[in-house]
Amino acid sequence: MAINEAMVRQYLENYQLRLEFYEELGKVIKVYTNNGIFGIKSIPASTGIEFVKRIQALYQKGYNRIVPVFPTTNQSYGVIIGNQIWYLTPWLPDEVQGENEQRHKQMFRELARLHTLSVKDKEIASEEREEHYTSTKSRWERQKSFLEEFLRLAEKKWYMSPFELQYTAYHNDILQAMNYSILKLDDWQEQTKDEKKMRTVITHGKVSIHHFLYSDNGYGHFINMEEANEAAPHFDILPFVISQLKTYPKQADDVLELLNHYYQFFPWKESESALFASYLASPENCVRVVEEFFHKRSDQSEADLCRKLQAQYWLLKNAEYIIMKIEQAKAAQAQAAEAAAASAT
Repeated sequence: MAINEAMVRQYLENYQLRLEFYEELGKVIKVYTNNGIFGIKSIPASTGIEFVKRIQALYQKGYNRIVPVFPTTNQSYGVIIGNQIWYLTPWLPDEVQGENEQRHKQMFRELARLHTLSVKDKEIASEEREEHYTSTKSRWERQKSFLEEFLRLAEKKWYMSPFELQYTAYHNDILQAMNYSILKLDDWQEQTKDEKKMRTVITHGKVSIHHFLYSDNGYGHFINMEEANEAAPHFDILPFVISQLKTYPKQADDVLELLNHYYQFFPWKESESALFASYLASPENCVRVVEEFFHKRSDQSEADLCRKLQAQYWLLKNAEYIIMKIEQAKAAQAQAAEAAAASAT
């Protein structure tokens, strides 16, 4: 929808504000008014009502580290314009300077607090849990069979293509990751098969340092919560971790530190950790690139597909480092607990 001055001016009348100047900054309209600077954002009307309900629910639970949504003069939290709901927020200058590491830690502290204040047990049918387990495991086993067959066909050739040769070098690591994913999925199923409920939280939906801004008083606030939802906590953590690991091979101790910082304030159950590890280790993105090459689904050159496979392999290895460190920490804790129990007897 094209924005014009008349639309913005008329919208601000719902808040008894007079427009002086406005500018469009991506998806946000920054408005200068007779009573200060504000931001106008929009969300599809089909999902806007649920968004407003979740924001109100967080306020009621005492969570105020989200950019507030101002009510209109008739106490509505949005105005329908076309097929969109427009809503008004304060404008955060985000002028606080600091190291990214500290900003990330504060963001994860606030994310843990968001999850803590909104956590609840939700009834879940055993059939629904079983269906998720069965369909996920079947998909991964089919992918595993496909990879093994792809390797077999490649190794039968006198001369492999560059992509095939590259894949053969990665195969053992990819298969090992697939086996681990299935193992942790089995652990999750075993741990939860008799449970009638699961923990849910209000998730942010798009956790990013770019969606965590600072107000004049130095406090961090979440913005861009249009995709907030009621879901398991890993729906926030997993996409963020993966985004941080999409880089060259590295020992991602900074990511591990953020996870441990979050867990200090919002510990996970063993079953939740198992499911998170299962998804994090999964090499499905590698499989998709191999399928793209094998079924010739893409117009990309073989060189491009080799680069894609290498990028996904790097992600897999970076995730492997995180998982290895988590497993080592668990083993050390178990060993310490056994030693403490032995000394007490």
